[in-house]
Formats: sequence, C-alpha cells, structure tokens
Amino acid sequence: MIKSMRIVGGKYRGKKILAPVHEGTRPTADRTREMIFNILLHNPAFGPGILRDKAVLDVFAGTGALGLEAFSRGAKSVTFMENDRETLVVLYANVKIFELPRSSVLEQDVRHLRKPPAIEPFDLVFLDPPYRQELVLSTLTQLFDQGWLAKDAVVVIEMAKNESLEWPSYLSLVMERTSGAAKVLFCSHIS
Repeated sequence: MIKSMRIVGGKYRGKKILAPVHEGTRPTADRTREMIFNILLHNPAFGPGILRDKAVLDVFAGTGALGLEAFSRGAKSVTFMENDRETLVVLYANVKIFELPRSSVLEQDVRHLRKPPAIEPFDLVFLDPPYRQELVLSTLTQLFDQGWLAKDAVVVIEMAKNESLEWPSYLSLVMERTSGAAKVLFCSHIS
C-alpha cells in the first residue's frame, strides 16, 4: 500500500510525494521535517546558506523526503542511499516526480561503503536509519573513514528518543531536539 505525503517548504511546498506503508519504513513526519529545516535555515549555528549550492546526501533515504525537502529549499544536488527493494520503487518514483537534474540513487548497503562516487564530499548529510538497530555509529564511521563528509559538513541524525549514541570524535553536537518519538541531533564535522 502507498500513501502520499507533502513537501512542507521551499519551491515545491505542497507537492505530493509517495510514501510506502510497510514494516520497516518510517517516513520522517511533516512536523519533524519542518522543525529540522527551520533549525538548519534559521539557527545562527547553520544559517540561511546551509543549503545554497550544497551537495546533500540522504542516507537510509526511504521515500527521499529529507533530500527532496532540501532540494525544494535550494540544495544544488541530492544523492539518495537506500537498499530496501520495496522502498526503492517508491524512492525512484519520487525522484522522477521532481525531475531532479543532479540527483542519483545509490542502491547500496551503508555497512559496505567505498569511496564516494561524487568528486566532492557532501556538505549536508541526513542519517535516518531504522530505530533501535544500532546503525548510527557504524554508518557515521563508514562515512567518515571513506571520505563522504566535507570539511565542515553538517550531519542531521534522526533516532528514537530513548536511543543512546557513543559519540564519535570527528563530530561535534551542536544541538538536540525531540519531535514525537524521534530525537534529532544536529552535528558538525570536526576536521
């Protein structure tokens, strides 16, 4: 079964995107996406230029909602990473709806990353893995070790609010917010 969601801001505000309804896929709620982008665009730690001409990576992309929201708000390119077959069908449909000129979908398991396919590392990374599977630290380590993070990259992590994280030395926590059952961590890459 497939339902629809909407982009909450930017050039494509109100545009519908598809969202699968099956076990294991948990699209980021509209309210949470709005909170994430309000913080990114209006908090002095990040500022209005956080998306302008930036390369965005949406890891555990699912529907692609976070990456599509970034594109709607001015990101120059978005790369989506997902490996669930059912979810990929919806992700490809959403990418097609937006006719993204500089986007790609990587059908890849983040536990086996190689060097990034892009020439430049990513400026903004969204990391929204399945809750309670202890994927955050291992994924962050892979992204860091393989050179996927730009020098001053911002990493936004969504996890269950009762989950904990062993903090990696290459990231600095800028702020933490909760939204419903989610905890959202806003971090910057320490070079």
